Amino acid sequence: MIINVGSMNPVKLGAIRAVMETRFPEADFVPVSVDSGVSVQPIGLEETLRGAKNRARAAFAGCELSVALESGLVPVPETATGYMNLTACAIFDGEEMHLGLGPAFELPAEVTRLVVEDGLELDPAVRRAGLTDNDRIGYAQGIIGILSRGRVTRMDYSRPAVSMALVRMGL
Repeated sequence: MIINVGSMNPVKLGAIRAVMETRFPEADFVPVSVDSGVSVQPIGLEETLRGAKNRARAAFAGCELSVALESGLVPVPETATGYMNLTACAIFDGEEMHLGLGPAFELPAEVTRLVVEDGLELDPAVRRAGLTDNDRIGYAQGIIGILSRGRVTRMDYSRPAVSMALVRMGL
């Protein structure tokens, strides 16, 4: 069985593999470079879901399933900044799209401002806010790893979205 992953990001691939290989132990996971078709830093649930779905559809070729993750900032009432970061997962079987969402967390106010008001992608916003020198935190522990002091990594944080998409498939 071949499962294409709509990303070259090793953290996304690792999170998808960690969850899906328990259900599909014979699967080969193939990273595929695809475009999300949304802004580099999605804002809102609709854009975040659309990015995951676009990636999954674009990655579906010569496989039984394609899977994609997309993270974005979504408006959440009662939060200090008005937004939370969350990850959406889309699993495409060639006919049907199966969606899941992961947990959400609030970013520091300055990072949120830089993303929402200045239009920065999360990685440069986190650097400009002085939280890291790493140019590609999304390929490492992620902002959640920085904020949780390593107790939760981006890979940890991404797995529940994959699990929730599998629920829709009955797996």
